[in-house]
This record gives sequence, structure tokens and C-alpha cells, in this order.
Amino acid sequence: MTGGLTLVLLPLAYVYRRAAGLETSEYIVSFSAFYAAYLINDPHFSVSYLLFYKRAKARLFGQEFQGAQRVRYLVAGLLVPLVLSGWIAFALITQSAQVLGAMVQLMYLLVGWHYVKQGFGVLSVISARHGVSFTLLERRILLAHCLSGWAYAWASPAEKGREYEETGVVYSAISHPPGLETTSLVLLVLSSGAVVYAILRRALRKEAFPPWAASCGFLMSIWLWTIYSQVDPLMIYVIPALHSLQYWYFVYLLKRNQTRGEFEWAHQGDQLPSLSPKLFNGATTFGGYAARRMGLFFVSAVALAWLFFHGIPETLDQNFVATTAAMGLEPDVAAHGLGTTPYVAAFATFINIHHYFIDHVIWRRENPETRYLRDE
Repeated sequence: MTGGLTLVLLPLAYVYRRAAGLETSEYIVSFSAFYAAYLINDPHFSVSYLLFYKRAKARLFGQEFQGAQRVRYLVAGLLVPLVLSGWIAFALITQSAQVLGAMVQLMYLLVGWHYVKQGFGVLSVISARHGVSFTLLERRILLAHCLSGWAYAWASPAEKGREYEETGVVYSAISHPPGLETTSLVLLVLSSGAVVYAILRRALRKEAFPPWAASCGFLMSIWLWTIYSQVDPLMIYVIPALHSLQYWYFVYLLKRNQTRGEFEWAHQGDQLPSLSPKLFNGATTFGGYAARRMGLFFVSAVALAWLFFHGIPETLDQNFVATTAAMGLEPDVAAHGLGTTPYVAAFATFINIHHYFIDHVIWRRENPETRYLRDE
């Protein structure tokens, strides 16, 4: 769940591709990944909304968030969605594929940052759960390795302003400045050397190393999901699912321990206001109550994801985007420059970018709820 499945799938992908051929294997894996996204990838976005916007009033005006954390919450919860909504509205009003394409490019720039920062979080949390801590220098070295890996993955290969298509929207990418790829590679090599130095330094001090799951989550996120994500043509389709499974594992830890606390409080006669009597009544064991509570949470995330990624945008595209097919003509192309599904593209891009900012607030030590991650 934290990344080790990658090491199992890589050889399986190679064997399957050699046995079935690239065309057949790619077809099967791609459509399997597409439908799996309804239960794995898409809900991992919506679950961040369920975690982020609950008790919004208390977090903005109460005592739950203080100082910089409250500012982060305000920026991610209000300012970012306002800016993204204005960006999308301008693109749709002006029918500019280039404006919407710029937002798509921002999404692809930030996704690497999101992946490697999650890998860093995996390393930090699982290590802490096993009593392994890092010095300030070690944390800075590991974080620098994450960010340099992200920078090199984005800069390589050098972008020359080619044309791309995203959910029907065709746009020209912004060219990379000269020397960006080389500079980012140098930084990656230096940070890799720093990580080796930190490992040797820790070994000489005879200090405990992070558990295998923590190290695997960290390294997979950087090297096989971000830098060398195209090492196998089949793995490209499943990397988003692997990242989402990694995310789901920590949501599970948080919600399970939170639910255990609620159950214990209720059995002590101090039922929390957030507990639903219908869910709690009849649940004589923690397992029964947790299954109800977490099952409802998962179903809510799946339903919300379908609404965000399919229900609303597809309805808007069908009713507000005039296509030649709708007029009884062929081929099915849009009557304007944004393609046939601009709302699907806009919603997906909005949710991805907003998700990155939301996670930057949720998964921090300043969030009181992250204490549940430390519980066994």
C-alpha cells in the first residue's frame, strides 16, 4: 500500500507484455485502470474534500487552527478555488484553449511536487510510528532530494513548445528555458549524494533506519512514479492508482483511529456530537461500528467523486457545448476551439490542483487530527 506493490507489478507487467504483446496488454491494462479509477483514483480526491471542509467555521474562526495553519486553510479553502474558478471562467468565455491549457500545464507541474511530498510524508509518518526520528539536517536532505527529483522529472525531456491534447482541449506547451534540464539533473545528483552521506552518517552512529515500508514509499514516489514513470509502458496506467492506494492507506489509519476514539468515548457515556445514533446503535464491538462508520465514509467519497468528475461536467458538456454531432453532422468535433468536453477538462484540472493545496494543509503536524496517524 505504501509503494511496495510497484516492485511486484513491474516484473508482472514485463512478463505480461512479452506474452500478450504490447497492443493487447496495453489495451487491457488501460481500460482496467480507467474503470478502477471510479473506486480508487477519483475518490482519493473527493476524500480530501471530506477531510478538509468539515468544521470549516471552527477552523477559520475557532481555536482548532492557529497562526500559519489558519492562513494556509484560508488560502487553500477560499483563495485558491476562487482563482481557479476565475481562470476557468475566463477560458470558457473567451473560448481559449491556450488559457485552459496553461492551467493544465500547471496541473502537470504540481503533480510531481504532490507525489514526492506524499512520499516524504510516508517516510516521516511510518518512521515516527516505529520510533525512528530524523535530525533537522536529515529532514532537509530528504526533502531536497524529493524536490530535486520533482524538478528533474518535470524538466526532462526539455519541452520545446509542442502541441498537446487533454480531454479534447488542444494547446501548445510553454517552452523550457535553455539549461533547465541539465541544471535539474545536477541538483538531483547532488541531492542523491547527500542522501548517501546521511545514510552513512546514520550507520556510523548506529541509529535505527526507517522501516522497509517507509523507505519503499519514499523511493517509489520519487524514482519510479515521478522521475522514471515511463520505465514500462503498462506501468504508466497504474501509477496514479498506486499513488492513490498510498493515500488511502493513511486516510484509513487516520479514520480508523479516530473512529476508535469515538467508540471508546461513547462507551464511557460521553457520546460525541458527531456520532450518528443510527450508526452507533446496535454496534456492540469496535469492528461493527468501524465498518459502518468507515463504510459510509468510503461510499460518500465514491459518490462525490462521480459527481465531480462525471455527473456535473458531463451534463454541462452535453447541454452547453454545441458539437457537429448534436447538429446531425459528422465528424463529432466542437464548434469552437475548446473541443467537445471542455467542462470535463476544466473540472478535472480544477480538482487536481485544488487537491494539492488541500493536502498541503491536511497532512501537517499543525493539524490536530494528524495525531491519529501516530496511534497504533
